[in-house]
Amino acid sequence: MGKMIDAHIHLDQYQDEFIEEVTKDTPMLQGLISVSNNLESCKRNLVLSRDFPNVFSAFGYHPEQSLPTESEESELFAWMNLHLQDMIAIGEVGLPYYLRKKEKITMSEYEIYIALLERFVQKACKWGKPIILHAVHEDAEVACDLLEKYSIQSAHFHWFKGDRKTINRMIDNKYYISITPDVTYEEKTQNLVQAYPLELMMVETDGPWPFEGKFSGKVTNPIMMTDSIEMIAHIKNISFEEVSSKLLENTITFYRLNQ
Repeated sequence: MGKMIDAHIHLDQYQDEFIEEVTKDTPMLQGLISVSNNLESCKRNLVLSRDFPNVFSAFGYHPEQSLPTESEESELFAWMNLHLQDMIAIGEVGLPYYLRKKEKITMSEYEIYIALLERFVQKACKWGKPIILHAVHEDAEVACDLLEKYSIQSAHFHWFKGDRKTINRMIDNKYYISITPDVTYEEKTQNLVQAYPLELMMVETDGPWPFEGKFSGKVTNPIMMTDSIEMIAHIKNISFEEVSSKLLENTITFYRLNQ
């Protein structure tokens, strides 16, 4: 069985027992990129990355929640600046697609989220860090605009959903995507895998987010990525071993884990 890295997981949201088990007793799991939701989440992920050598922390502010106050944002950026050496990437950051669809925010508020994302993109440029994006459907176009504005190349779109025009734009810019276990049962995700180059692909769980199909009712575990890799291999019509090896190489290269 090939080695794997979970390119996007909210490890800080799991129970301690699970974290111990998955980090120490899963031989094929070479690493986990644990993303943050807010400052407290950042602090928890920092502790996890210090306690477990195969956990790598990303610091940011998840967009599918209320905007931070001005003081909260300032405190977050100051804290991130103090912990640059502990930060593998900026993330998870992006735009509130689902809040907007549920009419939980107004268009004027949406503009403020865009401005916040731009400040994170500016930090990625200044600090020389990769950025992990939650930018779904048409939000991905806005994210691409900002990335291009600041000439950001190290961009990872997790849970990506978008049209073919945006997919082509992202491929041209060599932005990475990561595939979740829903590839085993979602046709749209399977079509994305068909369209996107393997060279720009990683795998993730977005755990503890739950999945359906054969995973229904189960706690999301990085071991589920084995099924994702099998499906990617089937879609690309190449061997499991080749896909597993390439995805691992991609993740190590993107996150500079071999430095």
